[in-house]
Amino acid sequence: MSLPFDGAISAFFQTGAPTQIRDAIRRVEKDDILATDFPYPERMGRKAYEARLDLMQIELVKMQAWAKTTGARIAIIFEGRDAAGKGGTIKRFRENLNPRGARVVALPKPSDTEATQWYFQRYIAHLPAAGEIVCFDRSWYNRGVVEHVFGFCTPPERALFFDQAPAFEHMLVQDGIIVIKLWLNVGRAEQLRRFLDRESDPLKHWKLSWIDVEGVKKWDAYSDAIAETLARTHSPHAPWTIVRADDKRRARLAAIRRVLSAVPYDNKDTHAIGPFDNGITGGPELWSDGAAPSAHE
Repeated sequence: MSLPFDGAISAFFQTGAPTQIRDAIRRVEKDDILATDFPYPERMGRKAYEARLDLMQIELVKMQAWAKTTGARIAIIFEGRDAAGKGGTIKRFRENLNPRGARVVALPKPSDTEATQWYFQRYIAHLPAAGEIVCFDRSWYNRGVVEHVFGFCTPPERALFFDQAPAFEHMLVQDGIIVIKLWLNVGRAEQLRRFLDRESDPLKHWKLSWIDVEGVKKWDAYSDAIAETLARTHSPHAPWTIVRADDKRRARLAAIRRVLSAVPYDNKDTHAIGPFDNGITGGPELWSDGAAPSAHE
């Protein structure tokens, strides 16, 4: 079987990854957590996860019905490291929703024309109308992190973005849009483990891109860009929620819980939603570089 990008991920694992990252991945068991000081040594059990997910998806259906009835507009920003689980979380979020009112926006790189427009302009057409829930699978925050790390924007363009992003989001909130920003964070060892899994599974090859292959070499640059982005765009009207995503199951539940808690829909069942896990979910202070493997044995 041929590997995507000529096995570049495996090659990085063998010769480019820090020794402690390689050692951690080699000794890990399937359900072990690799992230540094993650509050749990193993991922959540399937039965407990599915039981809670079922309850929370009922709440999501109630939330969508409320949005349709009231004309509420809900925009959910899903950001995070590559392989942090954004797509899988969105999939579970929308699993039982009416797709006509709950759509995903995942924009490709700007066209030549879009590149000449105001940076936020191409996102405006995708904002929710009355009764809609829109999940942005990556968003305008590309400029703060990916574009900066790969040199796709200039320092003045990024500086302008940081000046305008909070004001842009403030306008959305002032106009009545419910804006929820989620940052899924994953440790370096876990990210590489997931990339290796994608590389070895033909059904997951489509998940790997050139950006992923080159990005594994730029961990520190990503970390610096993420830290600055969170610090400069966390605001009272559009705060960031960090979700530690080294356990995909706990992360999915935490992300859905954050959304359900933020939307004032009718007949909310707080017992079904469950309490926040402060070790998994919090503000920017919870974000960690995650460069070192876990001490869990």
